[in-house]
Amino acid sequence: MYLRMIECIWCRETGSERVESYPLTGSIAALYMGSKLGDNSQMDFADVYQRYKPDLNSVDETLLRSVQSQNTRLTESSTQLVQAGGKRLRPLFALICSRFGPSREKEQLYLLGAALEMVHMATLVHDDVIDNSDMRRGRPTVRAQFGNRPAMYTGDFLFARAIWMFVRIGDPRVHQTMSAAMVEMCQGEIEQIRDFYRWNQPLRVYLRRVKRKTALLISVSCSLGALVAGAKPEVVNALGRFGYHAGMAFQIIDDVLDYVGDEAVVGKRVGSDLFQGNLTLPALYGTRCGPHAKDLQELIRPNMSAEDTGQAIGLIRESGGIDMARNLARRYLNKAIRDLDILQLAEATEELSVLAHFLNQRMF
Repeated sequence: MYLRMIECIWCRETGSERVESYPLTGSIAALYMGSKLGDNSQMDFADVYQRYKPDLNSVDETLLRSVQSQNTRLTESSTQLVQAGGKRLRPLFALICSRFGPSREKEQLYLLGAALEMVHMATLVHDDVIDNSDMRRGRPTVRAQFGNRPAMYTGDFLFARAIWMFVRIGDPRVHQTMSAAMVEMCQGEIEQIRDFYRWNQPLRVYLRRVKRKTALLISVSCSLGALVAGAKPEVVNALGRFGYHAGMAFQIIDDVLDYVGDEAVVGKRVGSDLFQGNLTLPALYGTRCGPHAKDLQELIRPNMSAEDTGQAIGLIRESGGIDMARNLARRYLNKAIRDLDILQLAEATEELSVLAHFLNQRMF
């Protein structure tokens, strides 16, 4: 049924390329609670996370020191963001990838991990202003507590502080890579605003937005972790490709959770992207290829009511777009795993594989 559904206009846009369907390698709950990934794996996500927990604690300490400011409100709002927690995935990717290089200079890696997380936090603060979001990870957002202008300045402060931290690493390749990435990320935010409620946008526009919103920062987290540790160029490039494909899968699953996630687990209202006009893959598929395409095209519009949003969510769930998005995420996951083939360090490679599978099967 899936392969018949994908024979729609989006398939013709991208030529003969088809999204293959792969079986999941274990249940989401089993993965998170500690079951192993497949018969050959000797570790799970909890094992990987606990192994790097002392290093991640050091990254958090670096973060807390780095957000201190002479302005009390900036310090308060920035500290709140750090203490709100999060999975710290970008520092974790950087730490794992650093094992592929000979250097064991931990302070440089903690600085890199903290700067990467700071860039991520800055984008979240700006996102919350753009989306008028009051809650994130089950807590009030900076804009909800301090207002839109203080939130925007907090995001700007975090970006500026992150740049200062990247400079302290001392390798101009780090600065060049992050400068290019941050420019592209900002372009992605502008394009997302431009495309609000645009149900007829091409698939390539959505995928480019996913790249700029999420995959790019995960990609540079992997490549820079290896670079700072002195890894060979071909290894740095392979890890950058891995991070890109894993990041694409991660964001597509995030978009799926906006329609099927548990609000108490995800930490935000189900359907919030749709309500704000940010049309992700399940909605775009439903408005173009699903059985309720015409109804959705009429429902999805600026200033749509909460009732219309709820009705649209129900129709999107019935459209086949959820399955289509999950299958596309699996395809990116499999590409990420294949990117690891050239790497020689077995344990670190398995850690990256476990982490990529977790991102693809998560509930939050």
